Amino acid sequence: MAIVELVMPKMGESIMEATILRWHKKPGDHVKTDETVLEIATDKVDSEVPSIADGEITEILYAENDVVPVGTIIARINTAADAGFATAAPVAPVAAQEAPAAAVWEEAPVSQHEPGGAPYEAQFTTSGARFYSPLVLTIAQQEGISFAELEKIPGTGNEGRVTKKDILSFVEAKSKGLLPAAAPAPQRTQTPAPVEQPVSRPAAAVAPAAVPVSNGIGSQPATAPVSNGNYGPNVEIIEMDRMRKLIAEHMVRSKHTSPHVTSFAEADVTNMVKWRDQVKGAFEKREGEKITFTPLFIEAMVKCIKRFPLLNSSLDGDKIIIKKDINIGMATALPTGNLIVPVIRNADMLNLVGLTRQVNQLANAARQNRLKPDDTQNGTITLTNVGTFGSLAGTPIINQPQVAILAVGTIKKRPVVIESPYGDTIAIRHMMYLSLSYDHRIVDGAMGSTFLSAIAQELENFDVNRGY
Repeated sequence: MAIVELVMPKMGESIMEATILRWHKKPGDHVKTDETVLEIATDKVDSEVPSIADGEITEILYAENDVVPVGTIIARINTAADAGFATAAPVAPVAAQEAPAAAVWEEAPVSQHEPGGAPYEAQFTTSGARFYSPLVLTIAQQEGISFAELEKIPGTGNEGRVTKKDILSFVEAKSKGLLPAAAPAPQRTQTPAPVEQPVSRPAAAVAPAAVPVSNGIGSQPATAPVSNGNYGPNVEIIEMDRMRKLIAEHMVRSKHTSPHVTSFAEADVTNMVKWRDQVKGAFEKREGEKITFTPLFIEAMVKCIKRFPLLNSSLDGDKIIIKKDINIGMATALPTGNLIVPVIRNADMLNLVGLTRQVNQLANAARQNRLKPDDTQNGTITLTNVGTFGSLAGTPIINQPQVAILAVGTIKKRPVVIESPYGDTIAIRHMMYLSLSYDHRIVDGAMGSTFLSAIAQELENFDVNRGY
């Protein structure tokens, strides 16, 4: 028997442990190389751990929600079972390691709503249709989406694959009655064996999150079953997911740590808007990337940070640590409604094309749950684009241990007074608000406002004749 040990992977220099969120496999299941075995989480991101060999899972050493140090053995795979699996004839099943996947499933079926259950895995393996990631299959199981419905979902991922965003959009549309109900999948004729293990996930974690009716306290999460009498009759109690709990903890800690001050500025970005409109077609054709306003904002930030290095620092007790590397965090909204901040490292070493590639790659990885823990570490200052959602301005919370975060609002056309050689005149211009929240322990109002004004001036003085 050839045994391969699956260990908790190293996910970054400062990551020493991770929490097991969910096992996609159980002892006796067959796995292929690079197939997802389990999902893990750090305080930064969630990740999938793939198998390192073909074979059969013989032993799982840790349970869901266990915190496991990096490098620890978490499962064992019998690679000798792979040959038997590949050559076994589809007859009455014998030992699990000698039976084909379909036979194993018939002998030990799992409840349709149990995470990692086999009905979707079996159809995915044998259908010969497009690829579905384990995450998409798990969501489909949890939401009761039949495989026939899954095949009809338009995919926006690589080669038409269905992404997490695609299936969540489908679930939302279906819940609102915007889609016709699909015919139920045919039932298996063989009587399934009873499930030995109960479903480990609570029903509240599987059900789609609902927006509670606000009555002052009705939106508070419940950690245990609570009588509606404590909140009023017209409420729905939902449980925070793990990432939302972490975000809440980080935001509260930031407010307790740093005395926040926010300054505001207005910028005329007409030249920048016109330049992007002129070059975006040629840019995408030449570089294979769509250029948004985000890399232009980051470019302006980098130029001003070099003039005001104190904004690129952190505080350690009574010591100010000025960072020589300029690593720009980019706040990114996830399809779940949560927020994550991937980091563009050494942004001052990248030209506009390089910044655009980094922005697009990190944003796509975040939305597809493919960020690695290292992708969110060592940021020195953060940009958040509240204008993406239509906000004119915002008062963002500092991403600790940084000392500043810049928010850019939506760009709107407005009539403004401008100076000309012939006197003042009114013109239609593209205007936007910027806001900077900063740590008043390090950055005083004069420096914070001056830095923000410098960024506004960089955007206003945008060269319409520049290249890229």
